Amino acid sequence: MIVIAHLSDIHLDGSDEPRARLRRITSYLAEFSRPVDVIVVTGDLADHGLEKEYAEVAEELQSDIPVLMLPGNHDSSVPLRAGLTAYVDSPGDGHPVHQVREVAGARFVLVDSTVPEEDHGLLSDESLAWLDGVLREPFDGPVFVAMHHPPLSMHHPVMDQWLLLSQERVEAVLEGKAVTAILTGHVHNPIVTSFAGHPVLGAPGIRSTVPFPFEPAPPNGIVDTTAPPGLALHIHTPGEPLQTVYRFP
Repeated sequence: MIVIAHLSDIHLDGSDEPRARLRRITSYLAEFSRPVDVIVVTGDLADHGLEKEYAEVAEELQSDIPVLMLPGNHDSSVPLRAGLTAYVDSPGDGHPVHQVREVAGARFVLVDSTVPEEDHGLLSDESLAWLDGVLREPFDGPVFVAMHHPPLSMHHPVMDQWLLLSQERVEAVLEGKAVTAILTGHVHNPIVTSFAGHPVLGAPGIRSTVPFPFEPAPPNGIVDTTAPPGLALHIHTPGEPLQTVYRFP
């Protein structure tokens, strides 16, 4: 059995509130009688992409459990690489920050879906070729593709301005590949859907939640900073379907 703790959108900025919300999650994980095998954080680690914010990320997520991270649209590649050298293993010195990591018998293909200085997502020709090549490599175990921007529309007038673009090209690469699930963040909601024949599992936002347009509107704009932070737990047992539960400690 492999247990994955999937976190997203922590948006640390040096202030007390986001730090306290993240600590609700990390304290909850620390109480497990059987520790999770890996923690995956699908982007928006920092709120402004600053070096001091990544130092805070590194300190808050320090753990005996392997921690895998990838960028979101609030992150910046160069300071992220500099501040998270113990967590990020990616060729190059700038954008994109792609990684392939193997933990607990699983392969994690961590895709940088960000566009520098923009909020939408896009995979370049080079990134798509890299992803296609990695997914063609034989691997005897579950394979998880993780990216910040989910390949979906929320039908939200604000969030849908920041979609993953050219989804049909991403679909063409993923279709028919041996992918156990696609892990995402960005939309600050626990999302369960499918894409290219694979499950798409989005983690809740730790910093905040974004209600759908048909839900009660939060008092401070599009985000609800009073909703509890949450995480996903993905449980892979050989020979059984992947299970996902959401927790809001």
